[in-house]
Amino acid sequence: MNLSESKILDPESGLLLVDKPTAWTSHDVVNFVRRRFRFKKVGHCGTLDPSATGLLILVVGHATKVSEYLAKDDKVYRTVLTLGSETHSHDADGDVLKEHPWDHINEELVKETLNGFVGEQDQIPPMVSAIKKDGKKLYELARKGIVVERDPRRITVHSLDINSISLPNVDFTASCSKGTYVRTLCHDMGHKMNSGAHMSSLVRLSSSGYDLADAYDIEDMKTWEKETFLENMISLHDFIMERSLTGQK
Repeated sequence: MNLSESKILDPESGLLLVDKPTAWTSHDVVNFVRRRFRFKKVGHCGTLDPSATGLLILVVGHATKVSEYLAKDDKVYRTVLTLGSETHSHDADGDVLKEHPWDHINEELVKETLNGFVGEQDQIPPMVSAIKKDGKKLYELARKGIVVERDPRRITVHSLDINSISLPNVDFTASCSKGTYVRTLCHDMGHKMNSGAHMSSLVRLSSSGYDLADAYDIEDMKTWEKETFLENMISLHDFIMERSLTGQK
């Protein structure tokens, strides 16, 4: 990261923690902030699907230069796995491909299965994703009904903690590395239990050391003036100092 002191001290450069609502895309949030508060440069650090909610880290002004560093950090999600059907996107927004019996599954099998997904592993990303294959985004191919072979990606699931089991639903929290598709974890877990499953909800609880509890609601932000935005923003200077003090990069 190569930034001059004047850019680091720019009062209109920094980070804002936003609680992304359902039905909004990550790009919708970026556009809302850019237009309402009249910023030229706005980005985000890690896409959330439209149906997902939770922490979205926005970067404004010269802070867009640090987005790649933040996007590499670990993330924590709370999700619900629903047994009985698998979809082409691995989540509830996708078309159902197949229905599966799940009456053979009990709490013991669920716990054993989830424990088996903790650690380093290879994951094949879903067709409905922004990963490129031969220059084309996978979701663009999927829209045309084209399915291509995807290369597995190395991911790490640091922990999987079950919040509740109410079959066919399993509510759990996952701490994982960049590039992990939680909806694909749900899909793969279903197969591991000799059934099928999809992800029926997803909330990002934390990312890069920042928590959803500290994020701002879009409806509240609609009442802000630009001065309020800047007051609530983490300045680029403070962000760099914090990362230097904690030894983070």
